[in-house]
Amino acid sequence: MKDKNKIQCELEDNLREEYDLTELKNPVRGKYYQQYQKGHSVTIHYEDGTRKTEYFPPENNSDIIILDPDVKKYFPDSESVNSTLRSLIKLIPQ
Repeated sequence: MKDKNKIQCELEDNLREEYDLTELKNPVRGKYYQQYQKGHSVTIHYEDGTRKTEYFPPENNSDIIILDPDVKKYFPDSESVNSTLRSLIKLIPQ
């Protein structure tokens, strides 16, 4: 069984140079909370070189409607959703 110090040294040796862990010494709770509330994007980089960026809108905006993935397949943009809903509105008796 490896002792704790040896495992710690192995972990430190495997860290990449671009990982800056100096902030972990003085963490700040909620440091990015306000920025996160404005919405954020996540980019996934695939091994074949392609990328996929997904935008996550602010969570506190009641005007935003998020479609489930199976529905989004058929309605990829706002225009398709709005035109379909307008067609359905015409079918509702006044």
